[in-house]
Amino acid sequence: MLATPKIESLPIIQIPKSSRSLLSYPSFLWSQVLFPGESKPQSGFRWQSFLTLLLVSGALLYPCLSFYLFEPDEGRYAEIPREMLARGEWIVPYLQGEPYLDKPPLMYWLVMGSFRLFGEHDWSARMIPAMAIQGCILLTYLLGRRSLGERAAFWGALPLSLAPGFVSVGRLLVLDGLLAFCVTLSIFTAFEAMRGEYFRWGWWLVSAVACGLGILAKGPIALMLLAPPLFAHQWLTKSSNVIGLRRWLSYAVVILAVVSPWYLMMVLRVPSFARYFFWEQNVIRFFSPFDHQRPVWFYGPVLLLGLLPASLLTIPFVRFLLSGNEKEAAGRSRALGFMLLAGGWCLLFFTLSGCKLPTYILPAFPFLALGLGAYFVQSRWTASRWTNAVLGLSLLVLGTGHYLAVPWYARFHSPMSQAAEVERLCGDIDTPVVCYPRNCDSVAFYLRRDDLRSYRSKETHLLVGFLQNQPRTVVLFSHRHSLKGLEQALESMSPNLHMSQITPLSGSWIKGFQTEFCYMAVVERK
Repeated sequence: MLATPKIESLPIIQIPKSSRSLLSYPSFLWSQVLFPGESKPQSGFRWQSFLTLLLVSGALLYPCLSFYLFEPDEGRYAEIPREMLARGEWIVPYLQGEPYLDKPPLMYWLVMGSFRLFGEHDWSARMIPAMAIQGCILLTYLLGRRSLGERAAFWGALPLSLAPGFVSVGRLLVLDGLLAFCVTLSIFTAFEAMRGEYFRWGWWLVSAVACGLGILAKGPIALMLLAPPLFAHQWLTKSSNVIGLRRWLSYAVVILAVVSPWYLMMVLRVPSFARYFFWEQNVIRFFSPFDHQRPVWFYGPVLLLGLLPASLLTIPFVRFLLSGNEKEAAGRSRALGFMLLAGGWCLLFFTLSGCKLPTYILPAFPFLALGLGAYFVQSRWTASRWTNAVLGLSLLVLGTGHYLAVPWYARFHSPMSQAAEVERLCGDIDTPVVCYPRNCDSVAFYLRRDDLRSYRSKETHLLVGFLQNQPRTVVLFSHRHSLKGLEQALESMSPNLHMSQITPLSGSWIKGFQTEFCYMAVVERK
């Protein structure tokens, strides 16, 4: 007969008789049961650890940034700063000659600076998010060691630099990598301000500046990701360093000093900006999403796959958090609890949002990786020969993906895969270029044009009307079914228009299996 395995569980909780309020129970469970350990980190700096992180992340980020821009996000976020730089415009973002009000300007400003230093290239645009992602990795080590120790910080930052959902996705030209850097800096420094015996104003003010930059990167979301974990940690641990009204007011003053000049100038230049940006792009997008709707469990697989190989420790990590073993319980410090609060809140916040994209949870990665690092250094995995093997395999797979697979995939799906033909037909500024049914802003970026028109599928009748007024128009089809749809529309609505020179802009990689992403055609009036 098989012996029943011995299962260690949480000890029986003896709640003090003086605790009469139900509100005191969460604090007791958090501080005395889940995270009873004391933070006694050896926060010394090790050059070997820092250089390892610098070299590993740098090798995966910088030498492999030159590949065609992905549509739609990368094309848009490269074209906006290019147009702003061409106009000498530093306040109002422009896309295809029209104000673009969806996002704040910090990313655009930084990319404009990169364009001035290195020229207008896809790789120089991606330099900014790549630097932000490497900055997150180094911050995880440099600031994480202060509360969790040098070894825990290193073993949190190293897997983070090999996490495909972080280092691979974050280096793409999207806003979430820059937001992750600002949020990581603001949360770490705010925790340093309230951690310890005395409140430290220097860290608090640095946090406020970082939060303000996050608001300039992507909006109020930067403050929404920071404040709840701080309040929750203060309540659950009964911290002596209470962040009272005066401290929050000073925090708000610094944020306003950072963000208000641009926001006020935008409202003066474009009066409709305030309602559109704050109400439609933030409030309505959260509660009543109009795109990117996903199920509630969407971020579970995203996080587990994106945080590989560290996420392989998820089950033993959960056991460690719930273990009643005294030695393991002593290893669960309040600082570890805060990291899980910060990462967990980010994950929960975007789970509650109706609008979901995989990149949204990038700010959660540094804190969750640091929590896994704190567990790792207390586990038997530090002595396992499999650890180095898994890390080495992860580096090999990521390197292959960054240097070979991603550039091939980008070229295969880019409208610029037939660059010579695109330049021949679209390079003449006297010939109108129309994108249908989605934008092709990367074409505008590579051709240095800011006059590409776009029509959606529901606007086909408007597109036909535009074509009737032009002797010759080039149409870029950004969906493989849109070519046939426009052909049918022309036959029924305007027989005097003729479509010629149809060119597939990306082709099949398996014979007989058509995967065209985009076509180009010339529409002429008979």
